[in-house]
Amino acid sequence: MQGFSVRCINHQFGSPSFFDDRYFVEKHSSGWIPYQQIIGLLKTNPMMQQKLKSTFDKGVTVPGLTFIIGVCLFAVFLPQPTQNVLNVVKQFIFVNLNWVYVWSVTIFVIFLVYLMFSKYGDIKLGANDSKPEYSFFSWLAMLFAAGMGIGLLYFAVAEPMSHYSAKEFADNHYINRAKNAQLYTFFHWGIHAWAVYGLVGLSLAYFSYRYRLPLSLRSCLFPLLKNKINGGWGNAIDVFALCSTFFGITTTLGFGVVQINSGLKTLSILPGSSFIYQVVIVAILVCLSICSAVSGVGKGIKILSNVNIIAAILLLVFVLFAGPTVYLIGSFTDGLGNYINNFFNITFNTHVYDQETLPWFYNWSILYWAWWISWAPFVGLFIARISKGRTIKSFIAAVLILPTLFNCIWFTIFGNSAIWLDLNVAEGALSSLVNDKDALMFRFLEYLPLAKISSYLVIGIIIIFFVTSADSGILVMDSISTRNNESSPNWQKVFWGLLLATLALMLLNAGGLQALQTMTLITALPFSVIMIFFAIALMKGLIIDHNYYSKEFSVSTVPWSGEFWKERLKQIVSYKDSSSVGDFINGRVTEAFTELQKEFKANGIAVTISTTQKPCKIAFEIKHNQVNNFVYGVQSQLKTISEHIISDDNFPDVAEKKTYYPKTFFGDAREGYDVQ
Repeated sequence: MQGFSVRCINHQFGSPSFFDDRYFVEKHSSGWIPYQQIIGLLKTNPMMQQKLKSTFDKGVTVPGLTFIIGVCLFAVFLPQPTQNVLNVVKQFIFVNLNWVYVWSVTIFVIFLVYLMFSKYGDIKLGANDSKPEYSFFSWLAMLFAAGMGIGLLYFAVAEPMSHYSAKEFADNHYINRAKNAQLYTFFHWGIHAWAVYGLVGLSLAYFSYRYRLPLSLRSCLFPLLKNKINGGWGNAIDVFALCSTFFGITTTLGFGVVQINSGLKTLSILPGSSFIYQVVIVAILVCLSICSAVSGVGKGIKILSNVNIIAAILLLVFVLFAGPTVYLIGSFTDGLGNYINNFFNITFNTHVYDQETLPWFYNWSILYWAWWISWAPFVGLFIARISKGRTIKSFIAAVLILPTLFNCIWFTIFGNSAIWLDLNVAEGALSSLVNDKDALMFRFLEYLPLAKISSYLVIGIIIIFFVTSADSGILVMDSISTRNNESSPNWQKVFWGLLLATLALMLLNAGGLQALQTMTLITALPFSVIMIFFAIALMKGLIIDHNYYSKEFSVSTVPWSGEFWKERLKQIVSYKDSSSVGDFINGRVTEAFTELQKEFKANGIAVTISTTQKPCKIAFEIKHNQVNNFVYGVQSQLKTISEHIISDDNFPDVAEKKTYYPKTFFGDAREGYDVQ
């Protein structure tokens, strides 16, 4: 690039990677060259290309990677001491501060249900005229892939069987144990879990697409922190989100690899479950995840999510008809009613009066709330990324109700089938395997027809869930570390994928996954408090938003004394052609805007005035570094005159059926008004 210098004309962006027709390159010997001719030179100069393409935000990436690698190294080289220390911290939190999780999750549910039925429900996640980017089915499929993923198959049989076999409920009759198993599984995977994801996703989507802030957790606190979101507080929130996302995905993928390995061993595809086989599985699946992430949300992730949800439904239907069908349909109806009837009771139940069930409460309900909260930055960011254009009402209804209903059906068919088979066919063989969760699903399928085919299908679904969770995580981590820079190069996605694979394998080999999982659960406590501030900030933004768009603008809102009533009346009843309205805009309106521009400039505020002649239009714009620019303008607007007015003798003579008038417009979807 010697002999060249880049000049940016009217540069509006923060990175040289954004080229458009306002960029020119000057070669000292031959004058100006359009930017297109320089792209080839950039491609042949790797050092310059790499410099231009690096989009990492150092304030987020450096501390985030330092903490991630530091914690993982402790878990790899000192797994047991690290686990012991973290267990002490986790136990203290779960025993003494479990009420924080209970109240937080309850507040999230109540808040979202209120928004769904409130006057704010019709506000769109984007401009008022925006449309959803993805079909409803694709959107819902991607929700499942990111939000539940591998867990749906890992716990489909394992959790209901664990509750059914729990010693805390051992004295209960079979019917009560079976009902409790279904009830608490619905509770842990139902509305409460999706309310956690929904709040973060809604806050991110609203402030990103409505306020046009970066798709970053720091943006969720804009109404409270204002410009401070670009400082240390904003960086701290994004670092937390980056670490939480990485830890959550790493542990989940680690456990997913173990289950895939167990399934392949059960089917005699692999001879064992040694570490070398897990390395091969991770290498293949992470390569697929990276390819999917590089292809983008609209291609790889969308296609895989659609395929996976169809495969999951096929597996669901197979188990329904191959298992005790009538029993399953009846138990779903009974279980759903039981869940609704006991909703508030189990929501607020802290088991304080039942000391024997407290350990179970800590190890299941509180652990789940902590787990969902720790996953909220990742899942929330991904949900927000795919939800532009939907109304708040439709977003909340879909996120809370549909996944909950699907999960209830899913766990009823798998969990209740396993309980029924354990009692009537297996003679307790399945309940004896509750501590071997990796193999329990495959052992369950052995009691159904076509066991081998269904096991292959399960492995296929787990693999696709693995890939969709990993590629979603890669995109989210790249988004966080670059502050949502959409021009992020592909090598950065490859970097996150390789880091995920490397650390997950190191932790698997050293037995440090449990320590990392415990660390993830501990980080959920401070984030639950941050999420409450998200709700406060979202409410504040919605109140301002609703007041802003509900204002009625008309000439009657302009204060006037009546001094110029004759002139005003003449303007109201007169009919103008295009040129006369153009003269009005180029004259009086331009003079007023220019005078206003000088006044703003005197107060240190930069104002841009832009004009066009066809159609005649003038715009007054004040730039804002964080949210939408303020735009106020006047344009010539065509209006057709009704036949009634033309034939009415009380109105002035009208030569044509068309008239023009000066109408205001704004930088958003609000309706303008006649400035006359």
